[in-house]
Amino acid sequence: MTEAPPGAPASHLPREGRAAVADARVRHNDYGPLRPHDLGDGEPRLTVSVVIPAYDCQEALDRTLAGLAAQSYPSHLTEVVVADDGSDPPLRIPELAPVNTRLVRVPEGRWGRGWARQTGAATAGGDVLHWIDSDMILDREHLEAHMRWHHLASYTVVLGDVRFTPDEAGPSAQEVFSAVDSGDAEKLFETSAPHTWRAGVLEETRWLRDAGAGAYRLHSGATTSVSTALLRSVGGVNTTLNMGEDTDLGFRLAQAGAVFIPDPQARSWHLGTSTVMRREKEVHRHNWSVLPDLIPDLRWLRSHPRRHWLVPYVHVVVDARDASYEDVRATVDAALAGTVVDVTVTVVGPWTALTGGRRSSLDEPLLDMRLTHNLYAHEPRVSFAEEAPRTSAPAPFRLTCPAGWVLGADSLAELVKLAEREEYGLLSVVLDEGAEGVRAIRLERTAAFARAALLIAGGHGADTLTTEATEATEATDNMVHELFGSFWAGADQFDLTTAGQAESVTGDPAKWRADSARWRREAKRLEGEVKDLRAEAEHLRAEIGQLEGKRPRGPLREIIATAIGQGKTG
Repeated sequence: MTEAPPGAPASHLPREGRAAVADARVRHNDYGPLRPHDLGDGEPRLTVSVVIPAYDCQEALDRTLAGLAAQSYPSHLTEVVVADDGSDPPLRIPELAPVNTRLVRVPEGRWGRGWARQTGAATAGGDVLHWIDSDMILDREHLEAHMRWHHLASYTVVLGDVRFTPDEAGPSAQEVFSAVDSGDAEKLFETSAPHTWRAGVLEETRWLRDAGAGAYRLHSGATTSVSTALLRSVGGVNTTLNMGEDTDLGFRLAQAGAVFIPDPQARSWHLGTSTVMRREKEVHRHNWSVLPDLIPDLRWLRSHPRRHWLVPYVHVVVDARDASYEDVRATVDAALAGTVVDVTVTVVGPWTALTGGRRSSLDEPLLDMRLTHNLYAHEPRVSFAEEAPRTSAPAPFRLTCPAGWVLGADSLAELVKLAEREEYGLLSVVLDEGAEGVRAIRLERTAAFARAALLIAGGHGADTLTTEATEATEATDNMVHELFGSFWAGADQFDLTTAGQAESVTGDPAKWRADSARWRREAKRLEGEVKDLRAEAEHLRAEIGQLEGKRPRGPLREIIATAIGQGKTG
């Protein structure tokens, strides 16, 4: 996340008197249990920073700011930050604008929507950050509709309702202010329509209540709001992206535990159609060259069998402490060799103790750790850590596996498949039971554990949370079970074995695919032969039928012999 540009004006929003948000528990993305107040009611207390990325659009910006000047949400709780993306001449703040409106410039040499959004966000002082495009007109109660959800839960991401007008021409700024202020903004436009694809998704998913892990795909920068703290916890906007940055941000917010809420009463109008609506195939062609590296669950864009990707689908954690080199190797190699290829592995151990000083190559105390580090020092998919990372985000799944246990070729694929199908937050596979209790492999959904952590940190379930690590884990698991569900299974159900029982060579997914392709080709060839034989058999039956018609009482052998003698069967 970028810092505020040097000399940028500071936020003047009030800092005192803010009440903590009493987070409600939302299961998956079903926000139905949340009960926001009716528009016009409620006692707002949270501050909001409206951030507008803008470039060479003074006239459109004037209209947008005029609509914001007439909002029903209290002006003393609102600020507007216009992020000028290098306009020439520079943009200016018109007279008809909200009181707390200021302008920041994208740093010299930087450009694009990612930089503009993040530059504005870096200077925002509100509890909530509300993105809007510079060619939008918001209904009078638009901000209020967004903010009522944020007063209910700190992890909500609210999506406004956007309708598109036929062309970019619009009313004057004064006309916009008058219409919005009187609650008649809709009368500014003769016709407008929603984005067809978005409307279809909303209808199919009960307005995202049934969208599950894919709800983030409707996240758009046109009019979206999010807790500033949640935004900063995921690192802000990706400044390297000039397109698709809103989808990337939505995915990372989802991994942080966000719930996505589309509000039809947060009405707004976009002047003209969007770039996606005008040039959909070209936009997809561009974005699909970038987003596969960043968003692992776009599985159809990760079909290459040997590619490495920036963000893994599954992050595997193996604890190598007190384990033999052979056991660690068996576990790590199996994780890397499975049919889920976009995997990374973190091996946990006291790596800083491996000094470069003189030592006995065969008898040093940490020999097994040394050998493990030697083996994977240059493997890009393997990293080393003293402790297990707090989170695996933005990877959507984490698998923790004890050293010495080996995943089968499809074990990880089947675990993830079950978790995705049933939307589980946690899958536990029992390995064995000893004096220290049950030992298990755990597949954790990153988003589920992130949301549980937010709720526990906010006091929900804190009464069961103690300083004991085991009890803390149990409290978190219980919260995950409540929010997403969990499931226990046996090792034999997912082809898990010990290093001693596993085959010495785990194999190569590429070879498995090649063998599969060869068998498919052979099956196709055999199917062709069978088809030819069936055709020949039908031909013989027809010939026999003709001969039987000529000699109905003759034995079958004589008929065939006669046919062969006449050369009719070939």
